[in-house]
Amino acid sequence: MKIAFLGGGNMAGALIGGLLAKGFEAQSISVAERLDAAREKLAALYQVHASADANAVVRPADTLVLAGKPQDLRAALLPLAALVRGKLVISIAAGVRLADISRWLGGHHMLVRSMPNTPALIGAGIAALYAPPEVGPAERARAEGILAAVGATVWVQEERLLDPVTALSGSGPAYVFWFIEQLAASGVALGLGAETARKLALETVLGAAQLAARSAEPASVLRERVTSKGGTTEAALRVFDEERLAERLRRALEAASRRGAELGDILGKD
Repeated sequence: MKIAFLGGGNMAGALIGGLLAKGFEAQSISVAERLDAAREKLAALYQVHASADANAVVRPADTLVLAGKPQDLRAALLPLAALVRGKLVISIAAGVRLADISRWLGGHHMLVRSMPNTPALIGAGIAALYAPPEVGPAERARAEGILAAVGATVWVQEERLLDPVTALSGSGPAYVFWFIEQLAASGVALGLGAETARKLALETVLGAAQLAARSAEPASVLRERVTSKGGTTEAALRVFDEERLAERLRRALEAASRRGAELGDILGKD
């Protein structure tokens, strides 16, 4: 397999590093990137071929990963329509729909769309993938293998579900960072030192996530086990219920999902 990346930003770098760590050969990976500094960084860090000439990078590849900025994708793809025939094209460009990518590529249909998230930068990501029915099992496995180089993967059965995926896991790290920030700030307000509060908040979220990941039981059961009747945890959770935090969180994710759909409309315009 020869993989070409269109765009050499952070996510492309994470995928390249993950593939190399899994034993993929550097000489089988190439990157088309306009910025000199980004090209030089990728070539030096991973010993892959990096060029400003997208045509030269795409032509010998059998798999093309679209890793550029979503707003730049149309202009980047239009000149490549004749070069992608027979190739698997995997898009990790947030919000851009397959129908638009297909149109920009002259009706190309061997397409997979994926939504990874930023923990992929440390090999701890999760990526959701969607492929239309005409993409066969071998191509699906190839796409999943590339995304699995930087974390877990799941498949969704409809492309529209990538909007709620984006709201949940794509934007999700920001929610977790915000929660850590608020835990620490509340600790400081209660009298703890800033560094102590930060460490307590960070390690608590990290440990709780690891405990949940290693347990076969749902998070609701784990929560109940640390919520003693009349205890401190129950007091805090009662305030969450009174303030209807669960409802507010759902509303926040609904807003993010709607915005994802709106951005798809905007990015797909010719």
